[in-house]
Amino acid sequence: MLPYAQNWTHVTEFVMVGFAGVHEARLLFFTLFLTMYLFTLVENLAIILVVALNHRLRRPMYFFLTHLSCLEIWYTSVTVPKMLAGFIGVGGGKNISYAGCLSQLFIFTFLGATECFLLAAMAYDRYVAICMPLRYGALVSWGTCVRLAAACWLVGLFTPVLPIYLMSQLTFCGPNVIDHFFCDASPLLALSCSDVTLKETTDFLVSLAVLLASSTVISVSYGNIVWTLLHIRSAAERRKAFSTCAAHLTVVSLFYGTLFFMYVRTKVASSFNFNKVVSVFYSIVTPMLNPLIYSLRNKEVKGALGRAFSLRSWKGQ
Repeated sequence: MLPYAQNWTHVTEFVMVGFAGVHEARLLFFTLFLTMYLFTLVENLAIILVVALNHRLRRPMYFFLTHLSCLEIWYTSVTVPKMLAGFIGVGGGKNISYAGCLSQLFIFTFLGATECFLLAAMAYDRYVAICMPLRYGALVSWGTCVRLAAACWLVGLFTPVLPIYLMSQLTFCGPNVIDHFFCDASPLLALSCSDVTLKETTDFLVSLAVLLASSTVISVSYGNIVWTLLHIRSAAERRKAFSTCAAHLTVVSLFYGTLFFMYVRTKVASSFNFNKVVSVFYSIVTPMLNPLIYSLRNKEVKGALGRAFSLRSWKGQ
């Protein structure tokens, strides 16, 4: 085995296949994903600007929402521009260096983990607002919000450190074709010449820890919210209280549903085409839908957007 190992050619560059099966319709897909990407940027920037300029929205709930919008912009920008370049073959769009591939995976994982923790922080905010309204100002002060947001970003930043380190220790001796539109862990592991058992187990445990920790906070928060709502006698007050967290609950359901499917597994995926579809959903579609959900389900955001852009049709009735 040693002579063979000495003849290995270590991969210094990867080629991302992307959506090879849609070659004839690549311009159509390019236009579709470009439109979705630009729409995502405009939507999230609009929410950031509206919250920053409207003093009525300078509350903890919208403080976290601006962090989420900033994150969504970076989240899509890590993968979509490279994917678009691959569709039209600009500047070696399908090629990515070994270091660039690991960097993309690190940033993507970092932002994905941070989003999990931000959604948990937003759930805690809604829990205190609905279940302990009299103590809301003390428990969710601006200092607390800043510390929570900083903790979300910091823990998210450290989440991919061990998985990426273990990935960097693997040997890639060819082929160098990644059957995906970005450097995700599963298709990379399929290319490794090394034993990936430790790396695979670590990915599973880290993903499980992030998802369980954040989803537990969300589940407990919403469990208490539901319990509190059931004890509110007025139906109108129940609807008003639930409307403040309906948008967040919808976003959580979309994001966590796909993440649990994609990453809490112990084996390298066998159906990469199906994984690509799921990846498109949580990396492109969900960031595009989130601002729409928050603006359409939240009268305050909808009203602020309407006033900011003079669109009277957006105002709540």
